[in-house]
Parts: sequence; structure tokens; C-alpha cells
Amino acid sequence: MDSITTGGPSRSRGIRLTVVAVAALAVGLVAGPVLAGVTAPRPYAASNAVASDTPTEHTITVSGLGKVTVIPDLAHVQLGVQIQKPTAKAARDAAATTMANVVAAIKKLNVDDKDIQTTQVSLSAVYDYPSNSAPVLRGYQLTNQVAITVRDLSKLSDVIDGGVAAGATTVDGISFDVADRTSLEAQARDAAAKDARAKADVYAKSLGLSITGVASVSEQVSTPVWYSPNYAMPAAGALDKAASTPTPVQAGSTDVTITVQVSFLIN
Repeated sequence: MDSITTGGPSRSRGIRLTVVAVAALAVGLVAGPVLAGVTAPRPYAASNAVASDTPTEHTITVSGLGKVTVIPDLAHVQLGVQIQKPTAKAARDAAATTMANVVAAIKKLNVDDKDIQTTQVSLSAVYDYPSNSAPVLRGYQLTNQVAITVRDLSKLSDVIDGGVAAGATTVDGISFDVADRTSLEAQARDAAAKDARAKADVYAKSLGLSITGVASVSEQVSTPVWYSPNYAMPAAGALDKAASTPTPVQAGSTDVTITVQVSFLIN
């Protein structure tokens, strides 16, 4: 009789089949030739292995780095007007007049309308909170803010100083950027791919292998925006003294970086 020796369940099956065989023998002693042809069923072993004709891919996985140094060619700056008056209407009127002057001063510097965008207009009540007493309405504050894209960086200081001279009370920060990020990223991407291939070639040569293709590629892009510190409105009376000295603004430079991970097919 066959037996299974691949674990617990197989042994129990073997025992069952042995009992069947013994029973058949007992019946044979009684029935004689009538049951002489009865044979015990044979146990079988099942296999979970699945044959596959798909060949295994052999790869070398490396990372590549591409970096392009960038000098920004445009800037974004936000100028705001914040005015408080006894009534909401007075605050709105004063802020509207002042912001109109700020925008007019900016346009005189040949900044296009499409590069001046209102980003905030808000009106809120202002209260005093005396001790042990109910809040007292002091007036209303209106805030109006515009975002300006300066495409000629030589005019950036003039935009800031001209806007403040026209009545802007806040300069909420400057960020620098490049008009054409796509071409810079393409350069960095090309450099990263070449760097990855050079590394893979070294490994393949050292190991006596050859590269036959590419199995996969993934990338990570880092294209930062440059930020300058926030600027505050000069103290009362200081603007006239500082008018002869333009606000210094330095764009500096940074890097557009792309990292790729490539799996090369080898044989």
C-alpha cells in the first residue's frame, strides 16, 4: 500500500486507507472469490506548485542625480493697504482711494494689468476690551491686498518703494521664480538619466554583465521658489529720509534638482 509522508493530514489519510484494506481482507475471508477483486483505494499527494513559463527578470537598480543652477528672472510681491476708520463706509472709502493710488503707481512702472491681482479684501470690526466691562466698538478696519508679478527684476525695488510711497502699509514678502521651468527641468532630467546609466555601466562591467534594456524609471523633482524676508512699512517720518535709498533686493540663485531611480535589465 502507498503511504504519504508530507505531514499530519497525510498520515490520517494513510490510517483510514489501512483500515479499509483490512476490512476488505476480512470480507475476503468470508466471501471468498466473490470479493477477490476488491482492492483498497490508493492515497494521493496533491502539489501546490504551479509551473510558469515566464522568465525571471534580472536587473540592476541605481539612482541618478541631475542639477541645474538657476538665476530667477521674475518676482512676486504682495502690497497691502490696511486702514481703520470710525465707520465701515469711511474705512472702505479710504482704503479704496489708497489702493487705487498704489495700483496707479505700479502701472507707471510698465507692469501689465494681468500681473496685478487682488488677493484679499476684508472688513472687520475693531473692539476695545476694558476690564470688567463689555467690549466697546472702536471702529472698522479694511484690508486690501494685491499680488504683483514683476517680470523685470531691475524694477522690483521701484515697485516696492513706489507702492509704499503711494500709500501701501504692508509688504508681505517676496518670492522669486523662473518663467520657463519646463526647459530647466528637462536639462536636469537629462543629466539625471545619464548619471544613472553611467553608474549602471560601471556595475555591469565590474560584474561581467551586459545591459539589455530598462525595466522601470521613477523620478523626484525639486524646483524650489526663492523667498526673501517680509518687509514692513517704514516708521512714520522715516519714508522721506529713506526715499533716496532704494530697497535692496537680491534674487540670488538656487538649483533645480531631479533624482531618478532606474532599474536596468541585464543578462
